[in-house]
Amino acid sequence: MELNIDKENLEKAVSNLNENTETSGDSKEPRIEMSKEEETGFHKGALNTLVAERNELIKMAQTVESIMQAHLKRLKELGVKIESKEKLN
Repeated sequence: MELNIDKENLEKAVSNLNENTETSGDSKEPRIEMSKEEETGFHKGALNTLVAERNELIKMAQTVESIMQAHLKRLKELGVKIESKEKLN
C-alpha cells in the first residue's frame, strides 16, 4: 500500500487517510472531524515519534559505519588495498 501525503496541506492529508480506510464490506468509515487541539496533539505526537525514529536510524547508520571502518582497517593491516567507489568513477 503506497501512502501519498500532501505535505502542503496536512489537514487534507489526514482527512484522506480516513477516506481511504475501508471497513468490512463496501462501506467506508465516516470521516472523523478533529478539533484544533486534537489535531495539534496528533501532529505533535507524530513529530515526536518521527524524531525518535530518525534518531534510531542515525544510530544504526553510525554503527554500520563504525563496523565498516573496522573491517577496512583490518584489511589494510592485512595488506589489501581498497579503492572507494568515488575514485573508480
